[in-house]
Amino acid sequence: MLPGLLTGTADREAVATDRSGYRPASLPDGVVRATRVEDVVDTLRWATAHRVPVVPRGAGSGLAAGASAHAGEVVLDLSGMDRILEIRPADQVAVAEPGVLTGDLDAAAHEHGLFYAPDPASAAYCSIGGNIATNAGGLRCAKYGVTRESVLGLDLVLADGRRVRTGRQTVKGVAGYDLTSLVVGSEGTLAVVVGATLRLRPRPDETATLAAHFADVGTAAAAAAAITAARLQPSVLELLDEATLLAVDAARGTSLRSSGSAMLLAQCDGRGAQADIAALGAVVGRFTPHHRSTTDPVEAAGLLEARRAALPSLELTGDVFIEDVAVPRSQLAAAVEGIAAISARTGVRIATVAHAGDGNLHPIVVVPRGESVTEGPAWEAAGAVFTLALGLGGTLTGEHGVGILKRAWLREEVGDDSLDLQRAVKAVFDPLGILNPGKAI
Repeated sequence: MLPGLLTGTADREAVATDRSGYRPASLPDGVVRATRVEDVVDTLRWATAHRVPVVPRGAGSGLAAGASAHAGEVVLDLSGMDRILEIRPADQVAVAEPGVLTGDLDAAAHEHGLFYAPDPASAAYCSIGGNIATNAGGLRCAKYGVTRESVLGLDLVLADGRRVRTGRQTVKGVAGYDLTSLVVGSEGTLAVVVGATLRLRPRPDETATLAAHFADVGTAAAAAAAITAARLQPSVLELLDEATLLAVDAARGTSLRSSGSAMLLAQCDGRGAQADIAALGAVVGRFTPHHRSTTDPVEAAGLLEARRAALPSLELTGDVFIEDVAVPRSQLAAAVEGIAAISARTGVRIATVAHAGDGNLHPIVVVPRGESVTEGPAWEAAGAVFTLALGLGGTLTGEHGVGILKRAWLREEVGDDSLDLQRAVKAVFDPLGILNPGKAI
């Protein structure tokens, strides 16, 4: 028996699935709660020797069932590896274990006049390891990119227990193949991340924030596309539709919906922030007179918290499945209007929020409590959204990963030859196929 393997029912129930709404038909055989690298090495050596599949797990905040597990599998819980090992302000670099919460790393960087750019709406409870697994994005990705742009190097444990270091400690470096970028976004199917060297950035001297309200979500999306077309680059550009605004108002006691049926939230940073937000306001003004800007950090924080509250607020109204499609930014309005049409046609409630600055939409399917979101009419509506995104030249996932829930559509997006090549790469890293089997590809 593997030392440290917990097999109690409560232990297994706690790690059987993630936040996706997916419900496995059975429980995993057990869970190992790693607190040091040696725990990971021992688990994978044992798993290789006994041909036991292992499901790496971080904070459990994933939204594609990538960390779900069932009978015959063992969960490797990395949330206890939660130390920030080093912050080097002179190099603008941090070294962290996978269980460190994203918001905690950002807060630690702030003490040195720096920040960690990836900023998922779930930053308060998602982990660095999970962000790396899915190549997470977030609110600030409009300007600073997704997780891959902030990962310089990784400490990995391979499926057979060998330790490997990829990447570098420097901002630039092209020695060898870029294995770091390959592992980022691989959803725990290639190796287990036990440490990451991460790029930090200087905290902006100024920020300015704009909130704009629109008569309908299509107009709001068109305004977002116009901002991009005007060569403006806010650090944050978020869209919330009517269903989302109503849920946030009900949960937080706000009155956002009273100002319009959709909202754009934009933020610019750096020494030209106020001039940039004024230019952005001029573009938005062509679509709505209802917009205001602020440099008050308290007011800005309140607006950003309203955006972060979107999913938790909708979860109060029913069971949810949050999608993660992305389209070319010029197609954003077509996407939101298409999603609204799918909701009307199927009778399935779909609320939409979006990282409008990079065309990444999160249509959130909401069903009555206890009803499945991964079968029946709700799942049919979700499939229609996937098809819509692909038809607009987009992708199945911008930042949540494929996991289990989107695998049926993956071949349609990437094609046979690409999928075969990816599976060949998987076989090199994990010849026995024991790392997170059945996920991603």
